[in-house]
Amino acid sequence: MDLAKLIKRIRVDKPKSFRLANCDPSDGVGIDFDKQTAREQLDGDVARLADLQERLFAQDRWAVLIVLQGMDASGKDGVVKHVMAGVNPQGCDVHSFKAPTAEELDHHFLWRAVRRLPERGRIGIFNRSYYEEVLITRVHPDILARQRLPARLVDKHIWQRRFDDICAFERGLCHEGMPVLKFFLHVSKEEQRRRLLDRVKEPAKRWKFSMDDIAERARWDGYMAAYQEMIRATSHAAAPWHVVPSDRKPLARLLVARVVVEALDRLDLAFPTVTGKALAELKKIERALASEESRRHRKRH
Repeated sequence: MDLAKLIKRIRVDKPKSFRLANCDPSDGVGIDFDKQTAREQLDGDVARLADLQERLFAQDRWAVLIVLQGMDASGKDGVVKHVMAGVNPQGCDVHSFKAPTAEELDHHFLWRAVRRLPERGRIGIFNRSYYEEVLITRVHPDILARQRLPARLVDKHIWQRRFDDICAFERGLCHEGMPVLKFFLHVSKEEQRRRLLDRVKEPAKRWKFSMDDIAERARWDGYMAAYQEMIRATSHAAAPWHVVPSDRKPLARLLVARVVVEALDRLDLAFPTVTGKALAELKKIERALASEESRRHRKRH
């Protein structure tokens, strides 16, 4: 399965001409899709990601931020579970953004995201993110009203100002050694219907269901318009959006994994090298430990 063509296609390099309607949620760009092949390739990428994450952690110079956005049941949780399956939990932080607290509402809309950024050496995953402030807040004007902004700032330019702030924020992160990898998991309305129905029908999945999912589904067209404008305004060279066709979960997970692996590969990660006096001291300790084992072996015999 050659994913290079599809990865290039899902990356939004020309945002001004981007149209979400041109993105097929079941797109495979002619790939002869086979679940077993996808699973095998994902296993390989998961193993590679585990190695890269260990190097990232040991080197302690870079950090990586992964942003996952998508409608309810688009597969965000599944991506976290399957793509990050082999990563050491010590080197990965996952945060899901819910409705802002009273304290968060008293700060700049990016404040709560800044507090959750990963440390150097770690991979941070935002399951939903600061982009909610130009999505759900836009679709639900009452939420924006509760943010208590000065009235004269709530005008027709507010969304463009937030887009500009977000782009500047992401560029700043990249300049400080934190690449930002952004994925919109694009699921069709019909596939979402099937997945929500599964949640209702299957006892093991019912805990995931919320009546809010149905309420938000009724605003589908509003969300698609908001997503399209968001991607147009915030897909930039430092942090482009990837619009991942997500009707087929195995393929979506494989695409995200491959983009993340390729991004970490570009960082030229390596384990720190010990040289000079420190290396000489380690060699001395090595000889002492080996000698200790040798003495123990002689005593046994």
